[in-house]
Amino acid sequence: MKQKVYNLLHKNEAVTKFIYGLIILNVIMLILESYEEYRLDFGLFFQIIEVISVIIFTIEYLCRLWTANLQDKFDRSRLKFALSPLGIIDLIAILPFYLPMLFPIDLRIVRILRLMRLVRIFKLGRFSKSLKTINEVLKETRDDLSITLFVIFILLVLSSTLMFYVEGEAQPDKFASIGHSFWWAIATLTTVGYGDVYPVTAAGKLLSAIIAIVGIGFIALPTGIISSAFVEKINKETNGEKKVTCQCPNCGTKFSV
Repeated sequence: MKQKVYNLLHKNEAVTKFIYGLIILNVIMLILESYEEYRLDFGLFFQIIEVISVIIFTIEYLCRLWTANLQDKFDRSRLKFALSPLGIIDLIAILPFYLPMLFPIDLRIVRILRLMRLVRIFKLGRFSKSLKTINEVLKETRDDLSITLFVIFILLVLSSTLMFYVEGEAQPDKFASIGHSFWWAIATLTTVGYGDVYPVTAAGKLLSAIIAIVGIGFIALPTGIISSAFVEKINKETNGEKKVTCQCPNCGTKFSV
């Protein structure tokens, strides 16, 4: 029985497509609920869809937890699944529905819990090949991205600190501290430039120009790392990783290319 349930969850394409469609339906319902006219006219329908979805997602979560030891032949495989990213996403996707039933919760918190239903969209990562590819690319480039993001963080701290001492006296309300200057540094380094906070002194404008130019290069680094790794991954999946065995005509040595 357990093996049949496991096969349904992991190998049955119809079940996979059904869960996939249900997740998309829940995201659409969440969007439609934000419109007051739809919420008033179709509120009962939205609630019915929510209850049915939670029941199905709950059964799916419990079945995955029950059959986890078939995928990994370890005693603690169920705990491993429960603490895995996908297991936590599955739990968060259903937990907000049950919490108000178990504990007296303020209505404002209930609204936040309802918003957590958006987490269900991350369940698509289990079924979507594209999301799996992106996840693999991020894992492969984790070290490179960590170094790049650390350098960017140092640059943000340095920029906000310098701007605090340069503009602090001229604009004490906008550059009241290094923490306040941090928002300006993020907007400038990312070249977004919202315009709500900007330097007015000559030194501040010069510093801001330098930081903006430097930011173009540094902010582009993570994009370049991810895009190049993504293209390489796609090429491998498209062309395959077939190795051809060749033999040297001189020495007779065989090697794979």
